[in-house]
Formats: sequence, C-alpha cells, structure tokens
Amino acid sequence: MAGLTAETSTSILIVDDDQNVLEVLEARLQSSGFSIYKAETGQEALRLIKEHKIDLMLCDMKMPGMNGMEVMTKARTVQPGLPIIFLTAYGSIPDAVKAVKAGAVDYLAKPFDGRELVFKLRKVLEDQPRLTPVSDEDSLLIDMEIAKSPRMRDLYNLVLKVAQSDVNVLILGESGSGKERIARLIHRLSARSKQSFVVVDCGSTPATLLESELFGHVRGAFTHAVNDKRGLIETADKGTLFLDEIGNISQEMQIRLLRFLEDRKIRRIGDLKENLVDCRVLAATNSDLVEDIKGGRFREDLYYRLRVVTLQIPKLRDRKEDIPILAQNFVQAFARQNGSRPAKLPPETIQYLSAYPWPGNVRELKNALEAGIVLCHGNVLRPEDMHLSGLPPMEVREEALSDSFSLEDTERNAIVRALKQSGGVQKEAAKLLGISRRAIHYKIKKYEIDSSALRGRV
Repeated sequence: MAGLTAETSTSILIVDDDQNVLEVLEARLQSSGFSIYKAETGQEALRLIKEHKIDLMLCDMKMPGMNGMEVMTKARTVQPGLPIIFLTAYGSIPDAVKAVKAGAVDYLAKPFDGRELVFKLRKVLEDQPRLTPVSDEDSLLIDMEIAKSPRMRDLYNLVLKVAQSDVNVLILGESGSGKERIARLIHRLSARSKQSFVVVDCGSTPATLLESELFGHVRGAFTHAVNDKRGLIETADKGTLFLDEIGNISQEMQIRLLRFLEDRKIRRIGDLKENLVDCRVLAATNSDLVEDIKGGRFREDLYYRLRVVTLQIPKLRDRKEDIPILAQNFVQAFARQNGSRPAKLPPETIQYLSAYPWPGNVRELKNALEAGIVLCHGNVLRPEDMHLSGLPPMEVREEALSDSFSLEDTERNAIVRALKQSGGVQKEAAKLLGISRRAIHYKIKKYEIDSSALRGRV
C-alpha cells in the first residue's frame, strides 16, 4: 500500500508491521511536506523501492518474515546508497547499533519525538547525494525476489549462491527468457562487480572473425592486421566473460576455448608468447548441447568445463503466475523512462496476458507491453491494444474471478456474462440484467470491461 503527495517532493518510505505506527508517521511527515510510501512487509518495501524514486527509508528493526537488516541488505541492491534510519524499541538498541555499523545512517528509539524525527530526516537528506536510477540487474533481482512461481524462486536462490563463488556457469533457456540478464546479475552480485563484464555474441560473429575477437592478434598476423589488437578474453581480465550462444562456435574454436579454460592462458594470433588471464566464464545457449554432443557437433569435455553449475531459466508460459507481476513492473519502468503516468492494466488485460503462450518469453512480453502503451487510449491498456502491437486475439476468460465472494466481482461477472450472451451489444445485455442502458454503460466503464472483445460471441 502506498500514499503519495507531490511527485516532486522528497519521498520517504516507511516500513513497519504496525498499522498504527504507519498512520502516525504518515500524518506527521506529510504535514512536513514529504511524499510518503508505506509498507507493512519487507517484500512490499522492496517492490516500492523498485517502482518509485525513494530518497530515504524509515524501517522497523523487528518485523515478522524479513527483519530490518535483511530489508536493508536487499534494498541496497536496488538503490545503492539509499539512506536508511531504523526504528527500534529500547530493548533492541544493540541491534540498531550493529545496523548503523553495517551501513544504516542512524536509528531512533520508540517512542520518539516527531520534531526530532523530522529534523533528523532533513539533516540526513541534506548530507546524502541524489540516488542513481535502478539498474537492469537490480530490477531483475527484485523481479526474482517477489516472484510467485516455485521454479523462479529456486532460480533466485541458486543465483545468490552461485554469485558468491567463482565457478563457471552454463545458463540454459529459450530465446528471450533473460539469459544475459541473469549473467549480468551474477556479475553484479559477485566479488568481480567493479571489473569488466565482457559479452561475446558467438551466434552473430562470423567464425572467421571469432578467433581474433576472442584471442586478439598482433600486427601483421594476417591481411589487414595493421595494429596489435587485444582480444575480448584479455579485456575481461579480473572481470567476467559472458559467452552468449556458445553452441554456435566451430570445432576449432571449441578446442582453443577448452585449452584456455584448462590453463587460463591465451596467445594472440601471430604471437609467440602466452598471457595469463584471470576471468570468470559464464556461457549461455538455447541449444540442446547434450544432443549436439551425441551428434558430434559439440565437445563433451568443453561442455563439462563450462557447466560446473547449470542454471535453467523456466519458460514464461511455465510460470504464468509471475506474468501479472512482470507486466506491472514493465509498465512502471516504461512510465519512469518516459516521465509519464503508468498505464492501467484492467483485469481482462491481465487475463489476456496470462493466457497468451509467449513464445518470445520475457522479451516478447516487455516489447508487446511497450507497444501497447503507445497505442492505447486514455492510458488504459486493453487486449485490443495488444492486438495492435502484433499479438493475436484470444479468448477473454473470467474463471479467475468466478469463485470470488466480493459483491463487486459478482456484479462484474454478471455484466460480462450478459455481454457474452448478447454478443457484446450493450442494449441487449441491459435487458438481460434488467437495468437501463445508461446503467450498464456506467458499470462497464466502472469495471473497465472490454465490451468490444465480446462482440459477436453469442
């Protein structure tokens, strides 16, 4: 839940599992001119930090589920440098002191004076630099953190563990599932994060050029080699090398790459000396490398060198419970990038997005939403706007709401059924419901029902 005043004012996020504390703090801080966001759990706080520009966070130390220290650790991956002040009971002051040593800017013991709180907030904000925007890797981290699907939660836990090691990782998944984003996140969370992250697109680089791109060459090694060139492997020294679409490299390159992985030395084309390179290797492919090994197209020894740990990214159609979360996050991100209000996603649009199989996975979802937002009317994204973006029409389903005991949901479902039976003709649907045309028009607008998608469906 979130309350907001002026967009241009300083934004404070209050995190506390006590509703009374949230309301008291909100009233006090809003009266002092701050914009306020509220969260009762750490999960909700992380979502708000991702979606909005937060200038400072007030967080309770003791909360069920995720405690204050855990919230601080994860919040800092989303907004590095986010100033955090902890609220604590007298009995927990030692914990608060530890938190300050771990990076919090200060703490306040409950009960606290409202004027002292406002003074402390303004002092902290004056001393703090403005925060940097949310990066793509940090955005992905929160997407995974709040994912509902068990497979994505398992992947999230694996990524956190793997990032702390230095082993080679093979990332598998369909095109558009986010393999490079996962690789960048592993680098971002690793001890090598301050060094280079070098991407090699093995799928689009011609085989004749790939050797020079990876290993470099010396002047005169071949025609047109007019200068020495440092290869991408050498460029990744002390950092991370990401080999995208590794299944496409030639047999000759597989041999050279295997030799590098075994002794961590490279020799530029035309050079006599070898150079040691210390880089972590992450590789990705949408190919079935096991089948390629059986068919003699990929070396088994290279496969085992690359896949010390394997991460399998699930298809989007296999984790449909995450689609509403991803859709809302992409809409929010698009609005931030363009300085506009986020488009609304009515229930029929969420149902449409959840029903579509997404052969292009997360990339297709993101692109379709951005195109739909550009084409929609009234800043409300409807299924027909998605059709204009290139997606096919699909059956609009209402089963997701049919078991609800909410009076509003019951009324909405009755209107949708009447519109279906009347083929989307509002006059006929009004007769079936025993209400006026004016009343049904009002209800359709109120519940954001896409009557045009129901036309002709009798």
